[in-house]
Amino acid sequence: MAPPRTRHADAVVIGSGLGGTLAALRLSEAGTRTILLERGRWPRRDRTDWNPDAILSDLRYRGPQPLKVRQGGARRFRDLAQNETVGGMSVFYGAASLRLRPGDFAHWPISYEDLEPWYDEAERVLGVHGTDGADPLEPPRLAPYPYRSVPYAAPAERIRDAGERLGLRPFPIPLAIDFAGANGAPCVLCNTCDGFPCAIEAKNDAAGLLRRAGSRRRLDVLTGVRVRRLRFAGDRVVAADATSGSRGEELSFAAPLFVLAAGAIGSPALLLRSGLAEGERNPLPVGRFLMRHCNAVVAGLFRSPTNPEQVFHKQVCFTDFYEDQRAETGRATGVIQDIYTPDAGVVRRAAGRVVGALLRRPVVDRLQNLLCVAEDEPDPGNRVTLGLGPGAGGRGPVRVEHRYRRADWQRLARLTRQAVRILREAGALGTHVWRITSFSHAVGTLRMGSAGEDAVLHADGRVRGLRNLFVTDGSAFPASGGVNPSLTIAANALRIADGIVAADRGAVW
Repeated sequence: MAPPRTRHADAVVIGSGLGGTLAALRLSEAGTRTILLERGRWPRRDRTDWNPDAILSDLRYRGPQPLKVRQGGARRFRDLAQNETVGGMSVFYGAASLRLRPGDFAHWPISYEDLEPWYDEAERVLGVHGTDGADPLEPPRLAPYPYRSVPYAAPAERIRDAGERLGLRPFPIPLAIDFAGANGAPCVLCNTCDGFPCAIEAKNDAAGLLRRAGSRRRLDVLTGVRVRRLRFAGDRVVAADATSGSRGEELSFAAPLFVLAAGAIGSPALLLRSGLAEGERNPLPVGRFLMRHCNAVVAGLFRSPTNPEQVFHKQVCFTDFYEDQRAETGRATGVIQDIYTPDAGVVRRAAGRVVGALLRRPVVDRLQNLLCVAEDEPDPGNRVTLGLGPGAGGRGPVRVEHRYRRADWQRLARLTRQAVRILREAGALGTHVWRITSFSHAVGTLRMGSAGEDAVLHADGRVRGLRNLFVTDGSAFPASGGVNPSLTIAANALRIADGIVAADRGAVW
């Protein structure tokens, strides 16, 4: 058999979500010849990307290898399909761009002040729309939001007004959406944003950042490439072995610098396939301490349709309860956000056969929902492992085990009670709580820490025991906080990439 074809570069970045894309762009801007590897393909950006059945039910971007998931104390592993595309999960996120609070960094090896300049930069790169000072618990900032929040739609006004009548302090969610048309077609305020690719690329996801970067001479984006393992020589990574295309062409990528950003599940899985784990090459807790927020949607049923114009209204946020349990537990409680109601067919399928039979369109049209995002604590038993038998990387399928602690459920219960109050005040006749079982906010499996802590990464993002492997995705989080992790992933990736650029290359690489 012929040896794999080898490509050489100054840096190889694995994964094109926000963490990988921003690191790759930063390195290439500094003159580093960078190859960005992504197993998925480019988003299609057509009208089917706004079709609820195609995206939410049929999973148009489904990858070939599902995860094996066991959660909530279940006895068996079940298949969970994954989306795969350039831009990673940012293509499907709802663009909420909230910062962690200073208290959240008590569990990090860096402080809020250490990350704050890169929060400013991440908001600029992502074109975030927000209102300075509107968040009653807004952390300190050096720069204003790049763009102002857009006016509330009628469904958002309903929630804002109810919250204010209860003495709460609702404010506009900071959103990484191009309402101003700064990068092309402005947002058309449709009702298919959260969970969908944007057909007109008005959501400022990582795929859009890469496309707008154009064919930079020092950045090559290669799609359809599945990295099987990393190869080591002493304390260095020397190559990434991969397959490409439907025929599985064998490729190898060599560089003096490697950046891993395949996500909180994909990144530890690759290190496990490469033999970097407890009891093997490097005794690190690879894959452990998985966090994914303890989330739920509280649905309120109203007398009449809540959004007859079907307009975008993910606009209102409450942080009033964020610090409620900080003194008691050292953790944030979380936030409450307005969120859209999916298509009736999608809601029925998610509800199951019995409840779904009751949720016909006239009923679904009368729903309005609030998303509760509660912090979950790191637990070494929540982890990513490799199963027995051949998988995508040749060492067994990726397995995910997760269950929440009692304190996690208590935080969520506190938020859902408040969400019920808000919806009732807004006019809801009744409410129902839907727990979220996806891994859309997964973080923590390659956590950063200080010397002597149970952590995989140094504070600069470098893997312990290796000179030239850095991690820039959500797996680096040592704590999840109580907000969407996307903006913090982006800011931390910029911080780590800038640190690589600023360091003496001979010493680091």
